[in-house]
Amino acid sequence: MTYDVARVRGLFPSLGDGWIHLDPQLGMQIPDRVATAVSTTFRGTASTHIGRHPYAQRSAKVADDARQAVADLVGGSPEGVVLGPDHGILLTALAEALSTRLGLGTGIVLSRLDDEANVSPWLRIANRYGAQVQWAEVDIETCELPSWQFGELIAANTRLVALTAASTVVGSAPDVRVAADLVHDAGGLLVVDAVGAAPYAVLDIEELRADVVAVNAAAWGGPRVGALVFRDPELLDRLPSQALDTDAKGPARLEVAGLHYSLLAGMTASVDCLAALDENASGTRRQRLEMSIGSLQDYQDRLFEYLQERVAALPHVMAIGQASSRIPCLSISVDGVDSDKVAARLADNRIDVVGGLHGGSRLLESLGVADAGGAITVGLAPYTTRHEIDQLVTVLETLT
Repeated sequence: MTYDVARVRGLFPSLGDGWIHLDPQLGMQIPDRVATAVSTTFRGTASTHIGRHPYAQRSAKVADDARQAVADLVGGSPEGVVLGPDHGILLTALAEALSTRLGLGTGIVLSRLDDEANVSPWLRIANRYGAQVQWAEVDIETCELPSWQFGELIAANTRLVALTAASTVVGSAPDVRVAADLVHDAGGLLVVDAVGAAPYAVLDIEELRADVVAVNAAAWGGPRVGALVFRDPELLDRLPSQALDTDAKGPARLEVAGLHYSLLAGMTASVDCLAALDENASGTRRQRLEMSIGSLQDYQDRLFEYLQERVAALPHVMAIGQASSRIPCLSISVDGVDSDKVAARLADNRIDVVGGLHGGSRLLESLGVADAGGAITVGLAPYTTRHEIDQLVTVLETLT
């Protein structure tokens, strides 16, 4: 397998703006083919897929293609793919649909490692209907989520576990399968937020044993449009419909406000772009995804190791967490310098990172990082180079 980062960078016209983009956790840069797909589809589709007009029929095909693309990405079935404007909104709709199962006397297990999109919807339901919330805690030193605690947290009354596949703040990737087996033994469901993991790992919903996997195309260079993938598509018809059409079937039961077809075309194009990162990848889209992501992993493993070594050599900079299983994402703090000022200094040098307190990150708060000035997060993207890492470190060296 080969990975030509120079060729990959040519796919992203926005990289010509002179900035170094180390903030993929906020959304990767948009490939040219994605922008083209969105604009072309916007001019050639209707606002609905219902009807016999050619534009409506094109809209229906765009939606079908997007479902297939997401299914290929996670190893699922297109019949189980729910599409929507954002994974957080879709998870909120899912929480409402599952609310009848999460009443008084039932239990929900949440994780401090998770982003707010897979926490807030479940907390709202628990507060409204009386479900008991248990928290899976993070190891302060490594930022790992120890899997042994799920044996204590998941009980006979547990009806749902919400867990991330990888943290977008510290990169830690917990053992999802342990939680899956335990909650299934209790008769509950596992909902996995795979937004952080999707650009960096080959996802397999069957291997994860997750009942629902949430993704967002912005994570791998697509528009900000999300999807929920149900491992068992028949589960959809056993949930109360959240759509305006109470008689909707299948994925439409959770597609509350219709679909944006031009953005869905961009989602499909972004998955195809991810599958083409290795120009030698061949076969089905799923096979090309496996080959391309494998090549990307080899490249980024070396690059991330280089990033860690350079940061570790800075005496006034601390890397947060040392998880053994992780994605190439690193949060760092600078002694005596507030994270907002660190991000501002980097921006002055045309380096973009995730700065500030991450919108009040539960994880950083639980680690005590927020009280010490916060942290910035640096993430690797398919277009990141060693030179860009050197530029980052050069600026960090000036912060004392």
